[in-house]
Amino acid sequence: MRKGFMASLGLVSAAAVALTIAACGKGEAGTPAKMAVAGVTDALLATAPEGEWLSYGRDQGEQRFSPLEQINAQNVGQLGLAWSVDFDTARGQEATPLMHDGVLYTTTAWSMVKAYDARTGKVLWEYDPKVPRETLVDACCDAVNRGAALYGDKIYVGTLDGRLIALDQKTGRVVFDKVVVPQRQTYSITGAPRVVKGRIVIGAGGGEFKARGYIAAYDPNTGAEVWKFHTVPGDPKKGFENKAMEAAAQTWTGDWWTLGGGGTVWDGITYDPKTNLLLFGTGNAEPWNPAPTGRNGDALYTSSIVAVNADTGAYAWHFQETPEDRWDFDSDAQITLADLTIGGRQRHVVLHAPKNGHAYVLDAATGQFIQAAPFVPVNWTTGIDPKTGRPAINPEARYEKGDKPFIGMPGAGGAHSWQPQSFSPRTGLLYIPANVAGFPYAAAKDWKSSAIGFQTGIDGYSTAMPPIPEVQAGAMAGTTGALIAWDPVANKAAWKVDQVSPWNGGILSTAGNLVFQGNAQGQFVAYSADKGQKLWSFEAQSGIIAAPMTYSIGGEQYVAVMVGWGGVWDVATGILAHKGGASRNISRLLVFKLGAKGQLPAPPPSNAGPLDPPPLTGTPQQVAHGGALYGRYCNVCHGDAAVAGGVNPDLRHSGAIGSAEGLKMIVLDGALHEAGMVSFKSVLTADDAEAIRQYLISRANEDKALEAKMGKRIGKGVSRN
Repeated sequence: MRKGFMASLGLVSAAAVALTIAACGKGEAGTPAKMAVAGVTDALLATAPEGEWLSYGRDQGEQRFSPLEQINAQNVGQLGLAWSVDFDTARGQEATPLMHDGVLYTTTAWSMVKAYDARTGKVLWEYDPKVPRETLVDACCDAVNRGAALYGDKIYVGTLDGRLIALDQKTGRVVFDKVVVPQRQTYSITGAPRVVKGRIVIGAGGGEFKARGYIAAYDPNTGAEVWKFHTVPGDPKKGFENKAMEAAAQTWTGDWWTLGGGGTVWDGITYDPKTNLLLFGTGNAEPWNPAPTGRNGDALYTSSIVAVNADTGAYAWHFQETPEDRWDFDSDAQITLADLTIGGRQRHVVLHAPKNGHAYVLDAATGQFIQAAPFVPVNWTTGIDPKTGRPAINPEARYEKGDKPFIGMPGAGGAHSWQPQSFSPRTGLLYIPANVAGFPYAAAKDWKSSAIGFQTGIDGYSTAMPPIPEVQAGAMAGTTGALIAWDPVANKAAWKVDQVSPWNGGILSTAGNLVFQGNAQGQFVAYSADKGQKLWSFEAQSGIIAAPMTYSIGGEQYVAVMVGWGGVWDVATGILAHKGGASRNISRLLVFKLGAKGQLPAPPPSNAGPLDPPPLTGTPQQVAHGGALYGRYCNVCHGDAAVAGGVNPDLRHSGAIGSAEGLKMIVLDGALHEAGMVSFKSVLTADDAEAIRQYLISRANEDKALEAKMGKRIGKGVSRN
């Protein structure tokens, strides 16, 4: 039982921590919140009305299960498009829409908010927070947003540039707009806020930069901070905010605080009314490679589930799923609550399937480990202790201690990332959108932190995909996905649907014996919840990564889903981003009902063209230097080995690589900063920019020759913003 960590050190009681955190806060922690008395109240959120979808996970337990059953396994074949709307942004779409009082609310990329008549699709209002496009360089993984929160007469959204904004539900008028991150250069917000006992709760991302993780509660009327809980300790010389941080510091070594430490709370947040605990997942330790900061030990509370008192933010318990994380195994995946009979005993439990590839069952009140098992192939651990849940680390997985890469399973994309899971009380199954994909981890030599870009300490050049057909074919074949129906009582899969690619959409389960999921092939699919039989599908013309939701109006049930390929798998994985075949981004909202006959317009013509690079004039040393710089500063947006996905420009096709001055204007002078491509002159020289240009020319010529040999295109040739 890992929650015993605090008690075993004899450091603190929960009551003492509560007093400490309250004293260190803004004077409001622990005081009664002014609850909403009209509109979306706490009571309404607690009951989760059958026909509405009021919060990110629908219910407080984040089960994403709907009791609606008008659309069911017998008639889902009659489902048709009721209405749709195309968006004015071509980035990844990750939001779950909300529906209240006949209005469908959603967020889109760039943190925009839109309100529609839920029956007809008529636009009621739209709001653009005007996030500067330059923010992209300070945010991991695309300009995405996962959704909003409804409370009282307001709707709340966190923005990519670190603001919490409250809007009037009826008009979209701004009520308040506050910067809530410590500083905007290393923090961003992509997750959906949650409403907890009259407070708005949210964390922030930044675990690949120089961020110190935290979660905070805010006043719903003013945006004032009520309490904050940090997830990793700061500089010991400055003291600790509370005993929980003092205890955590004993699990770190070196000067971790100089790069923040990580542990960011960028997604999974769940309130448990039975225990009055707020549960949340934390991200990776920063940097990934522990060597540069001399990090040793478990590094609490990174890659963990942490529980705090919902009123005060006081520490209650934690369970660390991935000690000494160096593989980017965030525990930020959705946290689901359920009541199950395990071992003949009724248990109120946490169900969690994080990036490290194991499905966990924990006691929700104490964090006690109950059981876990891998749901995908894993090799970073040799096994989980059946009593404590602690993994035994595979020595080869400590890649910074060796001289060769470690091909980790799962990889940095995770066995299950942010795409929401769903639990059906009808079937007793947890539906997991799983990724089956590895990643080559190699420590960068003589790595130093820099003023811009990812700060992971990873070598992104030596491990880049080589232009060798056999290697590429093997990597593509071994990179897949799956929809897994996991039995959390039996601790094994009940059924599985193998999928062509990773990075498929989140899940909705319903009382109609249905499971809905979009996929990387651009299909929106309905399966039978009990057996996994495919019953219906719809061609959406672009990969789907978001989770569906459902609602009813006037006796008719609707199913809605956001469409738009993107996110980290698209922007960073090179040729693997195209495995699903629908990597072109066409961003839209689709809404279905029985008997509808709507059709999508034909997709616009592709702008993909053949590779036509200039001849290589650089030296091998220059190309290698440029490749190392590209691997550090460029591949997280423009793709592994300079092969872009469907969202960002593919630099092999860029006309700028034909001009030394042209590329310098972009890379050093920031000529395209308004489109998100900022200046890198703080870390790159003119010679560096030229070396990167020669590397891009080299890669373009290699792939041109390879395409001629293979008779097919590598990537999709996308060259647009």
